[in-house]
Amino acid sequence: MSTLAIETAGLVKTFGDNRAVDGIDLTVRAGTVYGVLGPNGAGKTTAVKMLATLLRPDGGEAHVFGHDVVREADAVRGLVSLTGQYASVDEDLTGLENLILLGRLTGHTKKAARDRAGQLLEAFGLTEAAGRQVKNYSGGMRRRIDIAASILNTPDLLFLDEPTTGLDPRSRNQVWDIVRAVVAHGTTVLLTTQYLDEADQLAARIAVIDKGKVIAEGTKGELKASVGAGSVHVRLREADQREEAARLLGAVLDAQIQLEPDPVALTARVGTDDGALNGRGAAEQASRALAELAHAGITVDNFALGQPSLDEVFLALTGADAGHSVPATDTQKHSQKDSQKEATA
Repeated sequence: MSTLAIETAGLVKTFGDNRAVDGIDLTVRAGTVYGVLGPNGAGKTTAVKMLATLLRPDGGEAHVFGHDVVREADAVRGLVSLTGQYASVDEDLTGLENLILLGRLTGHTKKAARDRAGQLLEAFGLTEAAGRQVKNYSGGMRRRIDIAASILNTPDLLFLDEPTTGLDPRSRNQVWDIVRAVVAHGTTVLLTTQYLDEADQLAARIAVIDKGKVIAEGTKGELKASVGAGSVHVRLREADQREEAARLLGAVLDAQIQLEPDPVALTARVGTDDGALNGRGAAEQASRALAELAHAGITVDNFALGQPSLDEVFLALTGADAGHSVPATDTQKHSQKDSQKEATA
């Protein structure tokens, strides 16, 4: 079998005048988690549906383990499984009944289907809820039973389309553990998500998609380095000094300053636009900025220099803005938008 789980070239899908997917190129190695991030309407789900043979591409090519998704659609379907954004099991059946039914539909004998269902219910922590109707499950339990249904027959490639949307932190962590376990057993996972920390936790490589195009791709470290050598986080003592602090930091760091929801907090990316500045240079820039603040009589209560987060990468690449930003130069436009801690996909 091919060492590449997914390979696309110039993949295109249009709906009327809307070019939902506009020439996407992807290369996903087998046995890994590949993350796909993007704002609403970026084309993530449409791309997944084409790869899963649910939509026919209007242009370009896509292969799953070497099989063309159009000419060899049946072969592709035998290798993949898709868990969409919403639970697809029958809510009027119990968890056990759902898994047995799906097992029978996929060719298992009655005994084999029951045995497999029991294994999955135990592995996913659902044994005690096996006899309850799915409509009485919590959101986290529904997502777990849905993923369990997707791997009744262990797929070579599992598409997870925003698998933890709306879940509480504990349920999200449980789903993350399931994803790790699935990959440990050899399945490749393509994960679309609206949670940046989810991609940070799970994905070996990440593609950022916007307006139907891949605008960045790489490891977490490569993406973070692409928007600067580091991030300076400053917390002031006096809120009324923040505008002046932002002006000084922007001038010294030659960076866009983000005003956080906390009225005394600011954040700036440090480094050149191409990420060439190393950690030592970033620290020296930050030190000069702190000295300027002190010289201006602005008291800093807390200061931190670290690698940019995926949130900052996403906002920088897609042109979104998590907060109120102050320009580094007079030629940059001043902008202000609502705080957005987690971007939606």
